[in-house]
Amino acid sequence: MAMELFRVCLLMVTAIINHPLLFPRENATVPENEEEIIRKMQEHQEKLQMEQLRLEEELSRLEAEKEALQQVEEEEEQQQPEARTTLDLWSILCMILFLIIEVWRQDHQEGTFLECQGGDEDDLSGLGYTPMRGLPLPNRATLDHFYEHCIRSATGDATRTREFVEGFVDDLLEALRSTCNRNTDMGVEDFIGVGSMYENCQVKRPLLCHLFVPFIPPEPYSFHPEVWCSSLPVPLERQGYGQIKVTLADGDPLGCICGKTELEEEMLCLLHVKNRGAWPSSAKNSEAEDLCPRESSYLDAIQIMKWFQMALTRAWHRIAHKYEFDLAFAELDTPGSLKIRFRSGKFMPFILTPVIQYNDSDLYFISQFSKEPRRGALASSTDWLPSFAVYERQFLRMVARTLPEGACHLSCLQIASFLLSKQTCLTGPSGLSDYHLKTALLHLLLSQQATDWKASQLDVCLQELFSFLERSLLEKKLHHFFVGNHKVPEALNLPEVVRRAEPVNLFRPFVLQRTLYRNTVDSFYEMLKNAPTLIREGRGKVVGRSLEEQPWLLYC
Repeated sequence: MAMELFRVCLLMVTAIINHPLLFPRENATVPENEEEIIRKMQEHQEKLQMEQLRLEEELSRLEAEKEALQQVEEEEEQQQPEARTTLDLWSILCMILFLIIEVWRQDHQEGTFLECQGGDEDDLSGLGYTPMRGLPLPNRATLDHFYEHCIRSATGDATRTREFVEGFVDDLLEALRSTCNRNTDMGVEDFIGVGSMYENCQVKRPLLCHLFVPFIPPEPYSFHPEVWCSSLPVPLERQGYGQIKVTLADGDPLGCICGKTELEEEMLCLLHVKNRGAWPSSAKNSEAEDLCPRESSYLDAIQIMKWFQMALTRAWHRIAHKYEFDLAFAELDTPGSLKIRFRSGKFMPFILTPVIQYNDSDLYFISQFSKEPRRGALASSTDWLPSFAVYERQFLRMVARTLPEGACHLSCLQIASFLLSKQTCLTGPSGLSDYHLKTALLHLLLSQQATDWKASQLDVCLQELFSFLERSLLEKKLHHFFVGNHKVPEALNLPEVVRRAEPVNLFRPFVLQRTLYRNTVDSFYEMLKNAPTLIREGRGKVVGRSLEEQPWLLYC
């Protein structure tokens, strides 16, 4: 089309240039009369008309070809959606087939165990599932003998250990209170005993007392714990955590009180401890650090642990002259872990954990440094772990009143914990912990009849505990016993916000970390295979990684 227009323009320019009136030739002669000029102009006009007609015909032909091309394109566009739909359908089918093959390949590479989706043993059996892979556990006589000679005898002095530690901690906390200024420091309340030492299911030696130490803020502040299930939806990795909001006593948001003249001069400012120019003498020390992160009104768990550690150090220096032993911090990753070292070389460990009470309940928030089950990576230092240790102890006491005399539920938990600790000595730590064993036991206590826990059923109950744990591992699902569990007795007075919350899966890390899951399952079945040898040689210690290679044991 552009070429044709160029031709028309070129023809017109040529005609104009060659017009005799515009550019007469030098040797040309002027016509003798006007008739000759008119005749030539008419001839020239006829030529132009003929050229115009030719161009119009060419233009019509080009427009016809253009319309034909447009019609062909429209027909192709009408056929293209059908072809595209067919292509998309095949792409989707190929992607689904690829995903199925990939999942099948990974599952077969990770072992021969079956990822069960049902919760009933009958459903699993229908899929070719064999409980515990058919691995046998020792009979009741062997278990009874092992429990009497290797567990009960080793923990027989638990009562005396508790009494000694509690008496010393009473004195230590009293000294801590005496070193604190009521107007400038945190208030410390009486300790609360939690854990296996107070549930009569301690297994490991040395015996370890775990004590909660509730603390409260100085006036005019107050703590307002916020659980993850009481606010807007939170990411999965944040579920199971809480935060402690610091407010003024009248409920106003946290603000700086350094310049408020109506308050006492020696008043602790939880926001600007570092930057405050006039600190009271009792607070001008290394612990003078912010207890809340900058630009935040939520309590910092790391700073609280530092404050508590330094407060314990000052308290011990005040009463050290009264005792003939030394006190030191035992573990760097657990600031509240202490160790009493006697002159004879013996030592006695215990743990003091600063906690914050949730409203008026027995739910407490603890620092992430404490020896509590982890449920994923923490988002910040303002995240606190809710501990149900007091509720666990109360539930076990409540259930014990309904069970037959000499019930074997605690014996099952102790034997399972013993086997897990021995397997850890063999193959190293896995994703399975004592807390998972305890959670499984609590679920079974709630779902089974009281008569199922007779002392004569020790071997059956142990088998049922491991079978329940196996099914949970295969399903990658073990719900927290208290969170979102409507079957928990109302007599425990569990906070309603916790009872209504969505269940928390303690095995969620296995869904995200396939290597950890594979190692945990392998370690679990290895523990079941080694159980007869570990129990028969209960006072042994495994040297080497496999009992098949070195089946002789020494005490671990």
